[in-house]
Amino acid sequence: MKILIDGIEIEAQPGETILEAAKRTGIHIPTLCYHEAFGGQGSCRFCMVEVTKNGSSRVVASCTYPVNDGIEVKTSTPQIDKIRRNIAMLLYKRAPNSLFMQTLYKEHLCTENNLTEDPHEKCILCRLCVNACASMGVSAISTVMRGTDKRVATPYDDAAAVCIGCAACAQVCPTGCIEVQEEGNTRRIWNRDFVMVACEDCGKKFATREQLAYIVDKSKQDSPEGELQLCETCRRKVIARKLETFNG
Repeated sequence: MKILIDGIEIEAQPGETILEAAKRTGIHIPTLCYHEAFGGQGSCRFCMVEVTKNGSSRVVASCTYPVNDGIEVKTSTPQIDKIRRNIAMLLYKRAPNSLFMQTLYKEHLCTENNLTEDPHEKCILCRLCVNACASMGVSAISTVMRGTDKRVATPYDDAAAVCIGCAACAQVCPTGCIEVQEEGNTRRIWNRDFVMVACEDCGKKFATREQLAYIVDKSKQDSPEGELQLCETCRRKVIARKLETFNG
């Protein structure tokens, strides 16, 4: 189906959202709570766009709005820019200690206001970390409390027994909120220490024991030997060598 985004006609696929169609064709729409691995949540509203069809316009979240044949999308209008500016301002006030939010605040020319802020906070409650943990099948963290006290935490703020220390939550966090401390053979995250495993090829510490054991369990292998003991870079080299040998 044909749609227009910022005056550019593109071929959209059935089932795609506006954001997915735009990203696939190289058209930028800013996001905060979106990640390709989890799809759209529509919670931060930062990806709002203006959609026009049959002469009628409305503002929608592009990460959840499905494409329709013949729609026209504008990713930046005075109304959209104002919405993003207000969102950037409100989220900055929630997480002013985040360098990411400080930059976003300046980029959108936000103005000062009297809203209360916590100078130590970095979390904007985008829930990407919670989704990442759930997608791993662990769910060691979740949102707790309500209202202005809402935050992401482990149960009772204790070290979660089910956490495998993979740090996937920290990798998807857009604001740098989740702290991962690594020193020597130890990684500390969510109030728990994990022993790191070194790559058998290059010696780089690349995973925790719990993480490898979890992978072994899920893949139904007997032991974390062979390629599981290699970091991603070295594993790719091994696969490349095998392909070269196979293609001979």
